[in-house]
Amino acid sequence: MTTLSAGILLFLIMDPLGNVPFFLSLLKHVPPKRRRWVMIRELLIALGVLLGFLVGGQHILKLLQLKQESISIAGGIVLFLIGIRMVFPPPEGGIFGKPGESEPFIVPMAIPGVAGPSAMAALLLLTNTSPGRTADWATALLLAWLATSAILLSSTYLFRWLGESVLTALERVMGMLLIALSVQMFMGGVAAFLHMQV
Repeated sequence: MTTLSAGILLFLIMDPLGNVPFFLSLLKHVPPKRRRWVMIRELLIALGVLLGFLVGGQHILKLLQLKQESISIAGGIVLFLIGIRMVFPPPEGGIFGKPGESEPFIVPMAIPGVAGPSAMAALLLLTNTSPGRTADWATALLLAWLATSAILLSSTYLFRWLGESVLTALERVMGMLLIALSVQMFMGGVAAFLHMQV
């Protein structure tokens, strides 16, 4: 996988367009002057968590004695479920459930809003597949995070300009792309496992 394709995969997983209405509803009770600061804080926390997972991913795999095929199959299943929730979101609104009324801190904006289980699983898969390319994966993560941050920080303008229906349609398209990627990841893991058994 190239650095660009890894960045696109991480960007799709972070789902910034789908998170725009969810983040706006989370910040509804936050004073307008603090909203941008809260969002920047949560995005930086999410980046720190994902970078920590990127650096420590190999150690986690060794500690749990997991093989690359297992991570690929599990990552495909997780991405498939996230993609399904993007295409068919729950009635509570958003893929992460119903928002609260207090100022968000770490949960649910940073985790799982941006740094969700699927992003962590993808980073584990990338580091396990090519452990010597940590710098490439860090670049891909940074690019995906910058694109996600730019969209989420301009969420108010995007929501006014595009409207909820257009954002919902874009989220569905991103969900379908994510489902296709998850199926490919799952099939690759199964093929590698069957080849290993032969």
